[in-house]
Amino acid sequence: MVTYVAILMLLVPAVGALLSVILKRHARPAAVVVAAITAGLAGGLILSTFKAPYTKMLGDLPWLRGFVDTPVFGIFADPLTCLMLLVVVPIGLLTVLYSTAYLTNKNRDHPVGSEQYGRYYFWLLLFITSMAGMAISPNFLQFFVFWELTTLCSWALISFHQDPRSLKAGFKALLMTSIGSAFFLLAILILFVRVNSFDFAALNRLPGGLRLWVLIFLLIAAWAKAAQVPLQTWLPDAMEAPTPISAYLHAAAMVKAGVYLMARTVSSGWEIAPKIALLMGLMALVTIFVALSFYFVQDDLKRLLAYSTIAHLGYVMLGIAIGALGSTLGFRGGVLHIICHGYSKATLFFCAGAIAYVTGTRSIAGLRGLAKSMPLTAVAFFIGLLSATGVPPLACFWSKLMILSGAMRLAGPIGPFVLVLILCETLISFGWMLYVGEKIFFGAPVAVAQLPRVPWAMNATLIVLMIGCVAAPYVGMPLVRLMGK
Repeated sequence: MVTYVAILMLLVPAVGALLSVILKRHARPAAVVVAAITAGLAGGLILSTFKAPYTKMLGDLPWLRGFVDTPVFGIFADPLTCLMLLVVVPIGLLTVLYSTAYLTNKNRDHPVGSEQYGRYYFWLLLFITSMAGMAISPNFLQFFVFWELTTLCSWALISFHQDPRSLKAGFKALLMTSIGSAFFLLAILILFVRVNSFDFAALNRLPGGLRLWVLIFLLIAAWAKAAQVPLQTWLPDAMEAPTPISAYLHAAAMVKAGVYLMARTVSSGWEIAPKIALLMGLMALVTIFVALSFYFVQDDLKRLLAYSTIAHLGYVMLGIAIGALGSTLGFRGGVLHIICHGYSKATLFFCAGAIAYVTGTRSIAGLRGLAKSMPLTAVAFFIGLLSATGVPPLACFWSKLMILSGAMRLAGPIGPFVLVLILCETLISFGWMLYVGEKIFFGAPVAVAQLPRVPWAMNATLIVLMIGCVAAPYVGMPLVRLMGK
């Protein structure tokens, strides 16, 4: 039964993507139905495998027979898989729902005609398919297949408007993330040549020196996909995409693939050299503060949120690194941050989309006093802001608390060093984001013209996400407690 549910979870959005091409102008209602069915299937898979990890190998490639001991394609579900699916599929459904109102000719920021619906929903549903497929992959080879599919989908969606800026941004994202893919492929080839396996756990069978290089290659792949220093510059430019796509990229897809790769690697019981774990943690801290330094020069609200995403992915990488150094609590906090940040950042991006929809601008300097005309958006923005910056009792407070507590359990000066740096970053980030929110929503409005109403589909999405900003840690905590034992 679990096998059929998992297969359907991949087939339904894939078929829906093809159906969108056929329906073209009428693709919107079909896309919502397909995304809702996919979310239901994902929920069934999570409930079925919550405390009992499930593995089912389904097939292989004829030319690999005799070289690989087990089939290379199948289904694998464990608590980490379930947590990832809780981010990927529900936020995918909300993205589809939000897009039905955002992608219209009434959008003052980017009017979109109905003739483009087929192309848009094709790539969005295929994006959901690729992320779900990556989450349930049982080995590195299948993981890489869906990993590359996410790269293709993100390129197409970032370039959606097909003007010079969006085409350039899409090409840059494709090029920079492909650098990481090359290193990922090299790691897979080394693993196959030396141990005749693609399994996650097969990494322990590599010789020590070669194992070190494979981990470095995987780390580079994760850095590129998760927009970590020095491969972070593609993500702010990717804000040329439609805002629902920006939200999905930042909250649930693409960039989360990078941190999921490292979480899967560490959770597979691989012995990671302390110096590699320290490198991972150090680069995470560097990324957090490099991203923070760009906050103060951003006028585009979406670019500001993009740099915030880069910093938060650094938090996930930091937690995973702390776990690799021996602190299970730190690892659990890093993984929990995936879902906590996902719902917090989706809230902020969808608020930015609502603002651009009714005002026609994302310029922070050109926005003021929107709370009177957009009260629900204002409430959602501040809840997302407080959640993302770690104000209790909202989502990211709990994941940050676990990361810092895990760091403090490490021997030596690492814990206090991390604690001081993260507290400083949190205070600065909180202060600046609060300033930006106050500037946009309070004071006398700059524009005197009557602003149109935010469509109900966008408001409904914001309401669900506000609930997610509170509920995410309570849903994710039972799953992360099963990890790292």
